[in-house]
Amino acid sequence: MARLGVVGLLLAVVACGEKADKDPVAAQVADAIPRLEQASGLTFKTPPKFEMRTKDEVRQFLEQRFMTDVPDEEIRGSERSYKRFGLLPDTLDLRKFMLSLLTEQIVGYYDPTAKVLYIVQGASDEMVAVTVSHELVHALQDQYFNLDSLQKVKRRNDRQIAAQAVVEGQATFEQLASMLGSGTMVANLPGGWDRVRTIIRENSTSMPVFSSAPTLIQETLLFPYLSGAEFMRAFKEKMPGKSPLDVMPVSTEQVMHDDRFFLNRDDPTVVTLPAPTGKVIYENDLGEFETRLLLFEHLKDRDAAYRGAAGWDGDRFVLFESGRGGEGLAWVSVWDTSVDAAEFYDLLDTAILKRFGAVKPSQATQERRVYSARGRTIAVSAADIGGRPVVLYVDVPAGASIDVLDLRKVTLEE
Repeated sequence: MARLGVVGLLLAVVACGEKADKDPVAAQVADAIPRLEQASGLTFKTPPKFEMRTKDEVRQFLEQRFMTDVPDEEIRGSERSYKRFGLLPDTLDLRKFMLSLLTEQIVGYYDPTAKVLYIVQGASDEMVAVTVSHELVHALQDQYFNLDSLQKVKRRNDRQIAAQAVVEGQATFEQLASMLGSGTMVANLPGGWDRVRTIIRENSTSMPVFSSAPTLIQETLLFPYLSGAEFMRAFKEKMPGKSPLDVMPVSTEQVMHDDRFFLNRDDPTVVTLPAPTGKVIYENDLGEFETRLLLFEHLKDRDAAYRGAAGWDGDRFVLFESGRGGEGLAWVSVWDTSVDAAEFYDLLDTAILKRFGAVKPSQATQERRVYSARGRTIAVSAADIGGRPVVLYVDVPAGASIDVLDLRKVTLEE
């Protein structure tokens, strides 16, 4: 859903210096189809449909679709959880902000339910050309894979981001390849793919709402395009002739690390939490990518964030009602090795200190550190579940017990 605003950023990569195409949209669609089919190796089973709409009509449609796909219970639970992690500011209204972001630069959108590509009337020829190429890939994908099914993956955040990375990564890669006339487009671009990444990031400044977004929102919106396209480049090299839609990665770890998908596939450990001490409000996971963002948000050290999250093997968090009249959060992460767990434990502890200032722990052992700050009690603990190293993070109102989750009842399924 949130990919629309980012598509326009690709314009700087593929349209700079191009002469404006005065052909109508129908001609652009007809011209793009054979190029996309050649680049992707797939053919349209039925001709794609497209319709012109006013900007207000497309905006209204997107707002209605967003309300349907992301119910209040889901977005409120997500918002409150990320605020407890310190990844969103306390004053942010996530739904309102995402709607503003989603409709910031509307050019077009493929609707997998109606099977129609909508194009905004009055958009520039260059922007229409970019949008048609990108969204037609989604129309093509939808004839081989039910894109609507991605919206039905609930409370498996990491898996959904990984799937979006394949869908958007393929669309971005094939779009660029078709518009440049070669599947080896990276070699044809000065600076290669690194330059593409830089240009896309630099041009985000042309989108005021996107530019003002918290790091979490910016990076999770860019990830499917940037990391997804890099994944597609590797997929085409290592699995030629196959479709990524048939063998999707199930974690951002697999998208970011070639060896964990193509060489020795490393599916994440599924973490199932027991009931916490209070009523459950929301439950989900972060995955390696958002764990990295969590560390970076508070440490402001990219290398440490990458290193600290690299040994991730699975996680699950739960937001619940606390007996002290507030909300509590418990997060269990499982790690590849005890060394990985120990490094993450130390970095997470440092992140707490960076976030809340130079607070002193009220309890500090090798296995647990407890802090009191801003009316909250925060604890990070190292533990073992069935021989697997885990780290438990707890955030509860001051005065509430930090023993909110029975680790003996946590199950890990490899």
